[in-house]
Amino acid sequence: MERFKKDVLNYHCTPVAGKIQVMPTKPCQTADDLSMAYTPGVALPVQEIAADPSTARLHTSRQNLVAVISNGTAILGLGNLGALASKPVMEGKGVLFKRFADVDVFDIELNTEDPKKLIDIVKIMEPTFGGVNLEDIKAPECFEIEETLIDICNIPVFHDDQHGTAIICAAGLVNALEITGKKAEEIKVVFNGAGAAGISCAKLFISLGVKYENLAMCDSRGVIYKGRAKGMNKYKEIFALDTDLRTLEDAMKGSDVFIGVSQKDVVTREMLLSMAKDPIVFAMANPDPEISYALATATRDDVIMATGRSDFPNQINNVLGFPYIFRGALDVGATKISEGMKLAAAKALAALAKEPVPQVVKDAYNGREFSFGKNYIVPKPFDPRVIEWESVAVAKAAIEEGLATNPIKDWDAYASSLRARMEKFWCRSELN
Repeated sequence: MERFKKDVLNYHCTPVAGKIQVMPTKPCQTADDLSMAYTPGVALPVQEIAADPSTARLHTSRQNLVAVISNGTAILGLGNLGALASKPVMEGKGVLFKRFADVDVFDIELNTEDPKKLIDIVKIMEPTFGGVNLEDIKAPECFEIEETLIDICNIPVFHDDQHGTAIICAAGLVNALEITGKKAEEIKVVFNGAGAAGISCAKLFISLGVKYENLAMCDSRGVIYKGRAKGMNKYKEIFALDTDLRTLEDAMKGSDVFIGVSQKDVVTREMLLSMAKDPIVFAMANPDPEISYALATATRDDVIMATGRSDFPNQINNVLGFPYIFRGALDVGATKISEGMKLAAAKALAALAKEPVPQVVKDAYNGREFSFGKNYIVPKPFDPRVIEWESVAVAKAAIEEGLATNPIKDWDAYASSLRARMEKFWCRSELN
């Protein structure tokens, strides 16, 4: 552990501080270059944009630039450590955006816990960005912030802590249901954790066909039920059940699916044994899940188990979502990221997991074999096909819903452009 800590801090400090930098995309070596990059030449694209704002996507980097914004009130599993402490995480998101989808990022850490102030600041900055990724903002404020910004901005606004987890989780659920032969409209689902990720996952599950009355959501006080007074807010109230169930243990009996976005070791062996045949367990607390992979698989050989960890099968990893969702949304100039676009992303990931896995993916995981089944229900992050499958699906959904300002007509050419865009990154990984 000490060695890992030293390596991590060294990684962030050397050869230069931090993980990202800004690089020009045009030459600036001669007087002519300077006259085009800045004055007097730059006046021409300024006038073009003033006359027609849509030309900003042609003359500036805006359409490939995302703001990753946080106030540091819910950093990873560490809690409220403040805006400055969140900067390594936001830089990390920048690395992932670039590495997996060639999207550029400015990370912006805002030193305020006032939702209205944060909303005002982001809205004022809208001309700079093609999209906004909200990150590590605590619930329930994060819901209000995202909802308001979606309403008042004409660019995609996406709170990844909510929807990133939900999209990958939904993809895994689609495939787990297929493997077990269960139907979304018939299953009983238990959630433990009613914050940003839990509520967003539940909403997307409803879109997949899960019924409200079959979904029991628990928080630190137990089951969320109608008439409960303590620890409630309007977002939890949506999922309040008319039920006598009061504890997580009560809710788990006879359930088909458990979704954990809470804390380690809250699910016992007995709870797992009380679930229905072929239980689906997504225990995503990090670094230690709600029930350990070893205990779950030793307790029931019919369990389909997923965690947030890379060292076990079926990692529910947000990096399978946000880079590709923004890639597709940016490329068609989407004005928002809709529920339909999120579902399209989830279904694309689910479909890709059924395809034969190429050698480059096996090589990235020390030669391991992967094939669709209970130990492989979502694609691996280092699968170069994800961008083509997911970004295309998101872009198509945006166009179908009338949210695209720059529709794509030649889908084969678009898919080819995505492969070409990412070639430099995948070639480098293969060489390493």
